[in-house]
This record gives sequence, C-alpha cells and structure tokens, in this order.
Amino acid sequence: MTTATAHALAGHPLDDELVLAARPLTASADLATTSRFRDDIWDLSPALHMAHQRLLKLNFTALAPRFRTTAKELFFALLRNDHPYGEREQRIQTIHSLFSRVKAFLVWVDERGVQSLAHLGQDDFEAYDRHVTTLGVSVSVMSTKRAAARALWLYRSKLSGDTLSSDPQIIWDDNPSGGTRPSTDRRGENRTVRIPEEVLAPLLTWALRWVEDFSDDILRAQREWMDARTLTNAPDGIIDGVTAFERLAAVLDRYRAAARPLPRLTQQVLQMLPWDELDLQVNVSHLAREANMHVSSIKKQGAYRDLVRATAADLGVGDACCWAEVHGLLDGRPWLPVMRSDDITEYVRLLQAACYIVVAYLSGMRDSEVKHMKRGCLTIWCDDDGRPVRHKITSQAFKGENNPEGVEATWIVNAAAAKAIRVLEALQAQDLDFLFALPPTSRFHRRTRAGSVQTSSTTIKAMTSFMQWINSYCSEHGRTDGIPQVNGRTWQLETRQFRRTLAWSIARQPGGSIAGAIQYRHHSIQMFEGYAGTSASGFRPEVEAEAAIARGEKLGDMILNPAPHKLTGPAAEEAEARLAAMESEVQFLGKVITDRKRLDRFMRRNDPHIYPGEFVTCIYNPDRALCRREAAGGPSLPDCQPLKCRNVALTSDNKDAFTAWLGRLDAALANATTLAPYTRIRLTEQRDDIAQFLAANDTPSTTEETR
Repeated sequence: MTTATAHALAGHPLDDELVLAARPLTASADLATTSRFRDDIWDLSPALHMAHQRLLKLNFTALAPRFRTTAKELFFALLRNDHPYGEREQRIQTIHSLFSRVKAFLVWVDERGVQSLAHLGQDDFEAYDRHVTTLGVSVSVMSTKRAAARALWLYRSKLSGDTLSSDPQIIWDDNPSGGTRPSTDRRGENRTVRIPEEVLAPLLTWALRWVEDFSDDILRAQREWMDARTLTNAPDGIIDGVTAFERLAAVLDRYRAAARPLPRLTQQVLQMLPWDELDLQVNVSHLAREANMHVSSIKKQGAYRDLVRATAADLGVGDACCWAEVHGLLDGRPWLPVMRSDDITEYVRLLQAACYIVVAYLSGMRDSEVKHMKRGCLTIWCDDDGRPVRHKITSQAFKGENNPEGVEATWIVNAAAAKAIRVLEALQAQDLDFLFALPPTSRFHRRTRAGSVQTSSTTIKAMTSFMQWINSYCSEHGRTDGIPQVNGRTWQLETRQFRRTLAWSIARQPGGSIAGAIQYRHHSIQMFEGYAGTSASGFRPEVEAEAAIARGEKLGDMILNPAPHKLTGPAAEEAEARLAAMESEVQFLGKVITDRKRLDRFMRRNDPHIYPGEFVTCIYNPDRALCRREAAGGPSLPDCQPLKCRNVALTSDNKDAFTAWLGRLDAALANATTLAPYTRIRLTEQRDDIAQFLAANDTPSTTEETR
C-alpha cells in the first residue's frame, strides 16, 4: 500500500467539516445537511442562487483513490476561501469547472502510471504540455488546463499529503511547444466569438417573424392544446346536462361540417399500443379530449366505437390539427396551411427560443439576467398622448455584484424586445413567475420542479433546433433566406455570443452610442445608454472595449495607408504627431495588428485619443474640447461642435461627408419658397458656416466646384 493510499484510508482531521460553511446558501438550504469533507460526492447546489442553474456536484469517486485526499483538500480550501496569498476568491460555478480540469490532469497522471504527484518531474510536465496542445482545443482552453494542474502547486501549503514538488509553469514557460502563456485576462466577454453577420441577419429576421407575426397562431394553438387536456371528472359522464355520448356526437358533427378527416394515430403510438379496435386507426384519445370525456368510454363501449367508425368511413383519417386558424402571413400567404396538434409542443419550444434571441440580442443582457425575468418585468413609459416612449425591463444582475442572490437592475429595450416579453408572459401559466420556465406544453413540465427555469444548455439546444427548423422550412418552400454554414460547418450558437455581438455591432457603427440609438430604433442617446443597465457590471464596458479596438484598427489603417487619410484642419499637425508616435510604439512592419488581445492591450496602454468619425476626426484634448472637459472620458460625440472646435481634423472621407451635407442643404434651399422664414434663415446660416469651414480647409464649397 502506498503512503498516499494509507493516508486516504486512515481518516482525515477535516472529515466532519462542512465544505459550504463559508458560502452564502439559498433560503431553502440547511447548512447542517450539506456535504462534509468525508463525503465522496459534494453537492454544491445549496450555494447556487441563480434560478436557471441545476445541480452541481464534485464527484471524487472519479479519481484514483491515491489522489482523492489531495483533491479534496484543494477544493475544500477553494470552497472555504482559504487561499494562499495572491489567489482570489472564486465562484461556485468556477470551482465546479476547475474540478473537471483538475480531474482531467489527475486522470492523465494515473494513466501515465505515476504513483505520486510528488514524483512528477520535468519530463512529465513537458509530456502533459504536449498532451494539452494535441487536444484540438482553443488557446484559452489549453491555458486553463495548464492553470488547473498548476493549482496543485499554488495551493501546496493547504495540502497535507501528496502534491507537486515543483512549479510546472517554469517548464511550460521555457517549452516552445507550449504555444502561449496562461492568460491573465479575466474578461471572458471579449474572448467570446461573435455571431457572423451572415448567420445573425437571417437568425434575427426569423426570430422577429416568429415573435411579431407567428406568435398569435402558436398561442391560440397552445390554449386549445391546454383546454383539451383539462378533463372534468363526472362519474356518470354528464356535464351541464350533456352526456358523454352527446358530446362525442357533437365533436364528430363538427368534423363533418368542416369536411375534415378524423385524426389518426401516429406510427409511434400504433407500435406502443396493444390494441387496435378501430378499423381506420383513429386517434380516439384526441377525440376524447375534444369531447371532454375519458378515452376508455370509446374503447369499451360499442355504440361509441360504431359512431367513430361510421364517421371515419365517411371522412377518412388524417393528421390531427388544431381548430384555430393560421393567420400569420409570410410574403402575403399563411406561413402554415394548418397547425398540427403533434407540432404544438415543438412550436411552443421554438417560440420561446425565438423570444430569447430577440431579448438577448436587443437588450445586451447576460443569460442569467434574461433567465431571471419575471411576469410583470416590463414597464412602458408613455407620453402625454399615451404613445409608448420607452420600454424598460427589470431583472436580476449577478456579475460584478457583491450579493450572490443578485441585485435588481433595469435595461431599456425597443418595441420588438417588449413584444417578446409579452409573448413569453402569454406562453406561461398565470401562476408562474419566471418567463423562461418550461412551458406547460413541454413533455418535461410535470417532471421538473414547478416554475423551474431552463438551464443554459437547454436554451442552446432550443436555439439549435430553431436554426434547424429555419433551414428545413426554407428548403421545403424553396426559400433562400436560410442560415448558411460558416467555413463548411453549422454555426454553434451560445448564450454569451449575443451580448458580445451587440457590443461589436454598436462599436463598429459611426458615432458609437449615436449609432446604437439609430441601429436599434431608439429615439435618444439616453435610451441607448440604458443598454448598460443599472448593475455594477453593465453593458457599457463591453461597448467601450469594442470601440477602442475598432479605433485601433482604423488608426492602423491610417498609418499603413496615409494617402487616402491625409489630415487637414486645426488639429491636423497634432494628429500626425500622435500617429507617428503610435507607429513607433506598434512597429507595424507593413501590417495591421489582427490579434484582438494585443490590440486591446495596446489601446489601453498607448491610446492616442484619436477618434475617427463620419464628419470629423477628433484629436481629443480636454483643454480645447467644447464638448466636455473630463480627460478620461474622451469626446462626447453627441455634443460635438465641429465647425468651432480646435480638436477637429479632417480626412478625405470627412470632407466628402461635409460636401454631401452641403449639397443636401443646397437642394433644400433651392425650394426656399416652400420653407418657413425662420427655417430658411437657419438653413442659410448653416450652409454659409459649412462653406466657410470647407474653404478654410482647402475644400470646394459648392456642388459645382466638386464636379
């Protein structure tokens, strides 16, 4: 028996310690009943405060016995916040993820035949480094796998038994095959890939169609589906004086009046049922629900069977369909001929996925924030005439907050996202609060806790199904607006991608937050600022980071291609000096930085504070700025006074924009007789100011001169 195994079997001084004693627990949790050190499986769920998260456990039985004590001591220290100097507190979810990576390392060590962690040496660390680089995972994942193994060294003072005898990072830093150093950038948002435009455009278009055009059809079908499954128990089959036989006859008469075939059994049901008493295989369960009676009455009584058999002989059998008509239009025609009853469960699931896509993308909310929306979370502010002005969502924010239960936060959204909220409220039963609980039509609805919120993985599966439906529908109807593959592969949606993509889209639009307001149909800059939410970790930092990277890319292009970006104007000389300093720092060597992390790091350290825009390029100096005086804030583009500010420089594109604007003013003044006097005077003054500004900057001031 090895020393490590003997130590594991002899008991441990921490055996009776509660592993979650230092963690805030949910209101329903009892600390005394939570996991103890001696347990081989630690349940972390009592410390989970997000409604969309499920059971999280650390299963030490997956490890070789000789490594279990060491692993338990490591994760006990992490959970009890007993960290060595310099190590930070980690969330429960992060610890759970770390466990899987530590387990992978220990399994690799076990398969390598090493009996003790202390026996691992340089050759072993180099071998693990090569193993990690051959897994086909991203650079960041490789970095986290190495970091997980190194945790056994960093926490060695907390481990009483076996642990690493040297720091593996020394080997990995010196090993060329290691590829990269462990990442110190903890801002996971910027490492998330954005959704390609060729995927996002049709995806959002179809999601909006489902929310705005198709949702009413699905909601009506869902109500019919629910009503048909609400049986009234009457011992004698009489309800409000009407017998079961009379109700069944009325249902069959309805089919006759509509010349509609009776619903047939699916092949799956036929294979499962031991009986088949109806010659034409009619779905009598469906008819029984419509007649508000028990299906056994039709199966056991000859008069009922004869009535159904005779009707089926006249009408035939076909798919079970809802009585609710399809009103939603696509290109002027109903998007479905009829709504099949067997499809309602799936359509409700897909509608919920479409609502998620609309809300997540058009709000900038994180997955946890979307999942904590409750009935009544939407508030609409109206003007004095009752017209909607702003739509506000209230939910819980968790990231960046000190309270593990989250804090209340608000987001300003547009009318499309508000419509999605109303659809979600209609999908759920009135007594359910969470909008992303499993809908009542779900086959798993009765198997889960009442009001249980969908996990992130469930949402990802639903969005994947939504994309598959889109492509199947387009293929069936000969449409060309399906979702294409990217590099020969189907794009895999993740919940974090929507926030990342929105930040990228806004930052790449001219004017930053102004573009955000225009792009997403907001009516003021203040409404766009609502995207940031009111939590401590809002959306604005992501937009600002993306904007800085976008500026870095633009400035790199100005350095590499100076001719089309020749600067003139009051701040042109200073702009050239800043660009020259930037070029010497970056050392472009004929190419632009394409690595996001490197460009982000450069802009944070050496930002030249040059802000390219549509009409001007701002060479920001707070001492001369007319928009704002705060040095750290950068220019306030909504308050820009380009004709007066000494921070202005002009590229050829800026001059073209001014010239085009001047042309529009000339066109408006050509019909001056139709303008009000005050408007005509103001437009004339504006036209003269622009003409003088362009003349002062060596630019033709009339449309005639520009031809």
